[in-house]
Amino acid sequence: MRESDLLSHIYGRSAGLAREFPYILAGPGHDCAVIALPKGDSILLKVDQLVEGTHFRGPAGSATPLDLIARKSIARAISDIAAAGGRPVAALAAATLPPECIYADDLFDAMSKWARHWGCPLVGGDIASWKAEAAGAQRLEGGLVLSVSVIGLPHEHRGPVLRSGARAGDSLYVTGALGGSLDPATGLGRHLTFEPRLQEARWLCDTFGDQLRAMMDVSDGLGRDAGRLAKASGVRIEIEAAAIPRHAEAPDWRRAASDGEDHELLFALGPGAAPPASCPATGTPIIRIGMLIAGSGCFIRDGSTLIDASGLGWDHR
Repeated sequence: MRESDLLSHIYGRSAGLAREFPYILAGPGHDCAVIALPKGDSILLKVDQLVEGTHFRGPAGSATPLDLIARKSIARAISDIAAAGGRPVAALAAATLPPECIYADDLFDAMSKWARHWGCPLVGGDIASWKAEAAGAQRLEGGLVLSVSVIGLPHEHRGPVLRSGARAGDSLYVTGALGGSLDPATGLGRHLTFEPRLQEARWLCDTFGDQLRAMMDVSDGLGRDAGRLAKASGVRIEIEAAAIPRHAEAPDWRRAASDGEDHELLFALGPGAAPPASCPATGTPIIRIGMLIAGSGCFIRDGSTLIDASGLGWDHR
């Protein structure tokens, strides 16, 4: 089963959670879960994982430095907290280690360093390891797997920003540039060094409040992720190919819309909400790339051609 099919099943199965459990304000289908607390407060919950061979090349005798593996494991979950307009406050980490792992101390020290860097200290977790040998001659060896859960607080005035608040007539924006996050020759690249857009998200919440209708982290490719925002909000998204900002490593708009692991913010602003060309807090570019209109689906307009963009991006199979 493809990841997108499995996610659709999970979203459908979870549609009634808020009716059954009133403290669940947002569940599967958003960048973060939102859970109500007493006295009207709420928290953000996010879990993400890193799998050797899928998200990075193994640290033993490879081109991926251990420090960058640790950094990415923390940054991915924090990026989703940012996409909800939140502030990370604490993290939990679970690891499944290869047999006879010799770098565990250095790995966990690096994860702790990066968690503290983003104001999100590691406060607990769990450790397990693959068996080098099982019953009989069968071997159950596996690579490094890291799972990081982050607890965050929503913006104190705007509240949590979900994927589901966009409306027809809104404009669609993205921060930074897209594409080429992975160097296929070395396994290195921006997918290991990106900066979660915490400051940009906070500025957007401070500046636009409820006019910031919806927001998400671009991790699986602009096309696929914009399709998810369109579906969650019940609108149609049309993106202008020429407007998609791309890194030099992305030779055309298709690569920029498909590569994934950019971890930029994709967001919708209501009519009359016009951001500057860059975020005043950081200088990060802000680019208007399209519109939200009545209907469904996500499309990219390239001249006179309209392309279904919902399949452009990464999908675990």
